[in-house]
Amino acid sequence: MAAFLLAALALGPLLADTSGAAGPFYTADSIANTAAGIAGFYAPNTFITIYGQNLAYVTRQITADDIHGGVLPTVLIGTGVRVLVNQIEANIYYVSPGQVNLLIPPLLVAGPAIVQLVVDGLAGPPATIMLTAVAPALFQVDARTVVAAHADGSLVTQAAPAHGGEVIVLYASGLGPTAPPAIKDQIPKAAAPLVQMSDFKVLLDGSPIDSARISYAGVAPGYAGLFQINLKLPDTVTSNPEVRIGYGDQLSPAQRFLPIQ
Repeated sequence: MAAFLLAALALGPLLADTSGAAGPFYTADSIANTAAGIAGFYAPNTFITIYGQNLAYVTRQITADDIHGGVLPTVLIGTGVRVLVNQIEANIYYVSPGQVNLLIPPLLVAGPAIVQLVVDGLAGPPATIMLTAVAPALFQVDARTVVAAHADGSLVTQAAPAHGGEVIVLYASGLGPTAPPAIKDQIPKAAAPLVQMSDFKVLLDGSPIDSARISYAGVAPGYAGLFQINLKLPDTVTSNPEVRIGYGDQLSPAQRFLPIQ
């Protein structure tokens, strides 16, 4: 299931681009939180997408050949595309002339961050975004439906919905520090729960579920930047409830729904 999510961050065959050698162009407004699909919602160790023009000369996804000894790449083989966030090279998952997907380095802190994309030495404009300590966002199958898995790993869908009392897994981005902390460029090998676990909550139709039903919230082992939430649904739950996660009033975007019957 986690691989299904990361496939959304890394899609496409290697194709030549004919746009020429013009420099990359994008703006702060053309950068989005990858999981939430919205701009202005970023934190360290969060996936973002840069949209623009002349961002790469090829279209390429991350592959096993780009990863060595559990170390993630800061440039995909044969692309020459790098992204600096406050002068720190980010991990790249996908490049194309119009879109680049990357992971904000986990060692950064809340505050303004300058994003700059470079293609074979041609630098794009510095674009300033604001990082917050957390930016909780659930990955989505489509604009309204979140990604969730049954206990057997199969996808929760309208055709195969979850049910009250069932144990499911939600997948998210931007949930903040973990213990032990995420290490730049490193694929996590083991579980690491949220530091703020006591404050973390999952809401269905605006009502928080009992925290005792959340057995784990933290790193998805084997996938940098990806978080998972293991929870047992309430025994009685409405059909297709809105689902949000987060801390206090720092919640994932509204109007995202979980297929339940």
